[in-house]
Amino acid sequence: MGHWWVRNIVEPGKLPLLLALAAFVLTFVVTRIVTRLIRAGKGPFGNVEAGGLHIHHVVPGVVLTVVGGFGAVTSDRHGVGAAVSAVLFGMGAGLVLDEFALILHLDDVYWTEEGRKSVEVVVLTAALVGLLLAGFSPFGVDDLTRDEMQDRGSAIATIAGNFLFSLIALGKGKARTALFGVIVPVVALVGAVRLARPGSLWARRFYGRRPRARARAALRAYRHDRRWARPRRALQDWIGGRPDPRPARLPGHR
Repeated sequence: MGHWWVRNIVEPGKLPLLLALAAFVLTFVVTRIVTRLIRAGKGPFGNVEAGGLHIHHVVPGVVLTVVGGFGAVTSDRHGVGAAVSAVLFGMGAGLVLDEFALILHLDDVYWTEEGRKSVEVVVLTAALVGLLLAGFSPFGVDDLTRDEMQDRGSAIATIAGNFLFSLIALGKGKARTALFGVIVPVVALVGAVRLARPGSLWARRFYGRRPRARARAALRAYRHDRRWARPRRALQDWIGGRPDPRPARLPGHR
């Protein structure tokens, strides 16, 4: 175990990345536990206020991210400073992305349906960092042999091809597939060759005069959403807490 740790984590300089990922996940988990206790009125915790102003935890998160980021830039990957900076950066990123929906909407939507975006972004970020930690390189450069890496033409062609597949998947309305495809090229290829989602840029551009393709794309999207919507919502509720019910709208109000 010790040999594996040194060979795969310490020697390649991945210890700061591992510490950042651990701090990121742990900070998010602790933050969600505390906020759920505050929401339920349990425990000794409460909202932080100064002069009647509610201080969201994205504020200390930004400070920690800035300190940790600049500390990492000025530190050696194998030194203590890099480890400390990685932990600070991970903690700050966890606090910031936990309120990603608040930043996106510029409104306190933490316990609303829109607030689910924060959980999605955190899970997606943790998964991508985990892939990087496991040895995957962006655009599949890790798939190249040593001779191919020395050949700039092969490396550039591989990166350009995988980048193109990711762009096509993004244009087809498959943002998650495109993002994971940057790290795992096969994922981007699958997203690029399958039908686009209705309403996507690709569908509007290429399915306008193809009613059969539009119908197939709509049917596939409906089946996919119907199959995965409930499990995804259950997972989000388990991780981040169930959002508040939408208030009933009065007749004539929007």
